[in-house]
Amino acid sequence: MTSQTTVGSTSLSKEPGPAPVPPSGLRGHPWLTLFAVAIGVMMVTLDGTIVAVANPAIQKDLGASLADVQWITNGYLLALAVSLITAGKLGDRFGHRQTFLIGIAGFAVSSAAIGISGSVELVIGFRVAQGLFGALLMPAALGLLRATFPAEKLNMAIGIWGMVIGASTAAGPIVGGLLVEHVSWQSVFFINVPVGVIALVFGLVILVDHRAENAPRSFDVLGVLLLSGAMFSLIWALIKAAEWGWGDSRTALFLALSVLCFGLFALWETRVGEPLIPLGMFRSLPLSAGTVLMVLMAFAFMGGLFFVTFYLQNVHGMSPVDSGLHLLPLTGMMIVGSPLAGAAITKVGPRVPLVAGMVATAVACFGMARLTAGTGTLTMSLWFALLGLGLAPVMVGATEVIVGNAPLELSGVAGGLQQAAMQVGGSLGTAVLGAVMAGTVSDSFGDNWAGAGLPPLTPEQAELAEKGVQVGIAPVPPQAPEPVVRAITGVAHDTFVSGMSTAFTVAGVVAVLAAIVACFTKRGGHAGAGAGAAHI
Repeated sequence: MTSQTTVGSTSLSKEPGPAPVPPSGLRGHPWLTLFAVAIGVMMVTLDGTIVAVANPAIQKDLGASLADVQWITNGYLLALAVSLITAGKLGDRFGHRQTFLIGIAGFAVSSAAIGISGSVELVIGFRVAQGLFGALLMPAALGLLRATFPAEKLNMAIGIWGMVIGASTAAGPIVGGLLVEHVSWQSVFFINVPVGVIALVFGLVILVDHRAENAPRSFDVLGVLLLSGAMFSLIWALIKAAEWGWGDSRTALFLALSVLCFGLFALWETRVGEPLIPLGMFRSLPLSAGTVLMVLMAFAFMGGLFFVTFYLQNVHGMSPVDSGLHLLPLTGMMIVGSPLAGAAITKVGPRVPLVAGMVATAVACFGMARLTAGTGTLTMSLWFALLGLGLAPVMVGATEVIVGNAPLELSGVAGGLQQAAMQVGGSLGTAVLGAVMAGTVSDSFGDNWAGAGLPPLTPEQAELAEKGVQVGIAPVPPQAPEPVVRAITGVAHDTFVSGMSTAFTVAGVVAVLAAIVACFTKRGGHAGAGAGAAHI
């Protein structure tokens, strides 16, 4: 017997209907679908890390201010985070193949437009467009995998999908550094054009549109506006908290506005005929646990990793390319571990690998809290490798728990929910751990400075110095004698490492909480054979 949960007029079936007749030839083949999807995903994730390397060159070439450069990243992040769930719903309504192809084409065109832009305002504008098209692409990719692969192969497919994300994330700083150094900052964006063309061609030839029989027929416009307002207010508050301060009235205002919009959104979703997110989805404890787990994992991972790049470049004096190479143990273990995690989850279910993964992540965070200014490459690499090994099953398993426990007709919304949870968790981690770092530096910098026998600073000088120390920069005055340079550098680096240690300790505690949440996950209850099952 098939049991159902009804939300509004949307029926959430707990057993899928009969699988359609599988397509023949290349079109619709599951593994070729994965290949086509992976190319598009690679383009977006590569762009996520490659642009950070280009920001200094963009600032110099276009005469941009620091705030302008921050908007190159923040504009993209806001557009992506605000649009993900709505983009997933568009895929459920109009077809994931169409939204994926539009996302690919739009992302490539936006990248080319950035490359030929002559002002920072145009760069920011087209980065926002990149975020919007990237939001179309990512949930559609998961929706296509969910519809194409049968239950027993979905974990492996998501594992390979995670491997592609890890590989492209690892390649970003290295490829970006080489392109900026030997070609130009524009080439960082132009590289997306040929990749986008290849992804578009493969998508047109291979991808097949899958739509559930009870796919949504209308669109919840008011729900989109309320959810977008809530997500924008939340992400904006997290982005600006470091500048405004957590106790500032502006931060409180946007956080309160976010809570209000989320509340109105939840109320409206119980009344509309075809809601943007049927709240009955969250009656599934595993799906809710998977969403919370993704937020906590991203908090610990992205929030902690934010400081690692400053540690490698400003404390150890590495170039962007060298720092990217030193992070290869982390991303390399994610690349190797993701398909292995997919196989393990298929065999034993997600709960044990997820708990073990978050425990390993917690141990790695506590280990990185012990790093010092003089820690060698081998010790760093061991902790980075353990972190990557812990994250691999979580990326795969939490994604499968969220997407696999959603009905097929809501696979796009589930994919958007998974990506949105990562964006919120990453933004929250960066903001909160940034505040932890700032507080630790503020508390200890003055005492460390005085303890080194350095001359007193005025309040204005101390404030400027603390801001530099928060990212590992030593506030050395011009033409300072060598002993003074060594003393200031030692104080700055020791103070930064102390703040980083506290931040990683907090990240480790969050990872422990995530391990507890992982105990409530289980294999997707809605997984069934997709259209391409006979091809596997």
